[in-house]
Amino acid sequence: MQRRLALALAAAVLAAAAAPASLAQAWPGKQPIRLIAVFPPGGSVDQVARILAPQLQQQLGQTVIVENRGGASGTIGTAYVANAPADGYTYAVVFDTHGVNPSLIPNLPYDSHKDLAPVVLVGTSAMVLATFAGSEYKNFGDVVAAARANKNVSYGSIGSGSLGHLAMALLAKNAGLEMTHVPYKGGGPLMQDAIAGHVPLSIGSVFVSKPHIDSKRLRPLAVTTSKRSPELPDVPTVAESGYPGFDAPAWWAVLAPAKTPPELVRRMNEELNKALRVPDIANKLASQGIALVGGTPETARTFIDRQIDTWAQVVKENNIKAD
Repeated sequence: MQRRLALALAAAVLAAAAAPASLAQAWPGKQPIRLIAVFPPGGSVDQVARILAPQLQQQLGQTVIVENRGGASGTIGTAYVANAPADGYTYAVVFDTHGVNPSLIPNLPYDSHKDLAPVVLVGTSAMVLATFAGSEYKNFGDVVAAARANKNVSYGSIGSGSLGHLAMALLAKNAGLEMTHVPYKGGGPLMQDAIAGHVPLSIGSVFVSKPHIDSKRLRPLAVTTSKRSPELPDVPTVAESGYPGFDAPAWWAVLAPAKTPPELVRRMNEELNKALRVPDIANKLASQGIALVGGTPETARTFIDRQIDTWAQVVKENNIKAD
């Protein structure tokens, strides 16, 4: 009797161990893979997903579908993926708001740490502090001088609680500057007012700002990453403009449901890294102002966890509320 029980238990253990291996061997042949872009069509998240999808499809020999599930600063699509079957066929493509939402949105419908598994950090991008062509601000030092002289310096961002808003709040606090935030409903309205001079300063991603910088309607003053942007090599960083250590990048990542078998997460990570090394894909992403990162799921998790912790402190110290 005891022998039969022992054999049954051993068989059960072997079966449990074999299930993930069998799933991994069958992947991705079961069904199409879905990349859930957690913002509407047209933005950078959508662009990243649609650049990656055809390359992944070619590599995997399986249909890869981009599905937009936007709303609530990316939380609707992210919640959908957090609750999706953990079978390796559904992934979220997220933006830097993923690192801000846990501290900004009450009753978030998922736990960012426990309900989602980072697969890869696609890349990062500078944000650009810019002013309109006829502005009195000729460089970043002029902005600092005006703020210290209490000249009511105001800046626009894509919304309250956006990374641009938080980055400027962090800078103002660290530098002892008085600045007024003007929130907009996205990059389009922000850029319209910025180039018209209705708001003296704008903070936006390279993706949003560069077309207007290229047309000379905006003058870039500084970028928020620790290194200069390859897309704007002549624009100094905030760090080299007197605030060493300042680093506030925009970023994009791919996530899976938390219970996705580690073997499938690793497989998808390998395929995504392979895609990022394809010159055409790398060039398309670079044209969006994205500096590629790639690497392991652990690298992505460490980066994202640090972002969540950093911006939680800024939100709390500045009593920032979402729109």
